[in-house]
Amino acid sequence: MAHLLLYRLLITLFALHALSRALRRDGRDVLRARLGGGSAPPDDRPHIWLHGASNGELASARPVIEALRDRRPDLPLLVTCNSTTGVEMVGRWNLEGVTARPAPVDLGWVARRVIRRWNIVAHVALESELWPHRLLNCPGPVILLGARMRPGTARLWHRFGGLGRRLLDHVTLASAQDPDSRDRLRALGLPARAEAPVMDLKSLYTPPDMAPDAALAEAFPRDQTWLAASTHPGEEEIVIAAHRKLQGSEPQSRLILAPRHPRRGAEVADLVSAAGLTLARRSLGEAPGGAQVYLADTMGEMPLWYALAGRVFIGGTLTDRGGHTPYEPAAFGAALLHGPDVANFRAPFTRLSKAGAASEIHDADRLATALHALAALDVRL
Repeated sequence: MAHLLLYRLLITLFALHALSRALRRDGRDVLRARLGGGSAPPDDRPHIWLHGASNGELASARPVIEALRDRRPDLPLLVTCNSTTGVEMVGRWNLEGVTARPAPVDLGWVARRVIRRWNIVAHVALESELWPHRLLNCPGPVILLGARMRPGTARLWHRFGGLGRRLLDHVTLASAQDPDSRDRLRALGLPARAEAPVMDLKSLYTPPDMAPDAALAEAFPRDQTWLAASTHPGEEEIVIAAHRKLQGSEPQSRLILAPRHPRRGAEVADLVSAAGLTLARRSLGEAPGGAQVYLADTMGEMPLWYALAGRVFIGGTLTDRGGHTPYEPAAFGAALLHGPDVANFRAPFTRLSKAGAASEIHDADRLATALHALAALDVRL
């Protein structure tokens, strides 16, 4: 009980910060949704509550959502997401019986309010989204899909003593993302009765019906274009240096640079300009023209960039972040390049490497060399 009280204290402090930010950045409607309010449910039927952290998790879970709707049309879904862009993405799917809302903060009274208002009968949490008040207050089955438990997160849960065990004892079914996550969930108290086969949710990814327009397709010939996808601080400098070197041997080469967090657009633009490269920014509506770097500092458009690029560097792999998904660029037939840190997707990266579909690089020189080698092979997977 003491550990639950500690969690309540910490989540209250977090909620104050999150709610203040929601009001400042997103307005009162999002604030009301974060508190479990806002527009009323479309009807009083029982709902399944499915939650994902961001666009990537929900895009991967779309086949699950569609299967649920096909098999149980009597059970509409409330889909929540931590990002407003994720909410907007689900809304664009126009799936009957699926309502998307900003995720509520995990205060006890807020979770109970959502469960009561939407008549929640089951909760599905994707990947790392283990929120105690949501899970413990759910009156029906609790399902974890593609559950991910990294070492640092496991250590944090252990500090909460019996709270993790109590939480996992409430889980009906858990499918871990990888064997290591499964073992860490076991160590935290996941009962054997709840274990399901290991499944990486992102392996279900199916490219959406989103194609570049004629102007983009003309500006970025696939065999001349490479993409740096979901980059983080410290990676953009390496990407930019590699592109400068690549242009020495491929002056016609085009770089689409898509930072993981588009709000860093101005910061990344300064790095490009400081390197002496010409730049166009997507967020400002600037046409790519002949710019050497096209800064894709927007949300929800990554499929466009995957479709345009024959070679993709996967961000988060030259830092300590464990790397981002290789499934999405692989689905578009791109040749993949990545750094050494692939902890989040070690198994698929290993399979891709053995198949000759992915190569590891460590610095700007090796990245430029690998890009040029792929161009010389005329890679068009």
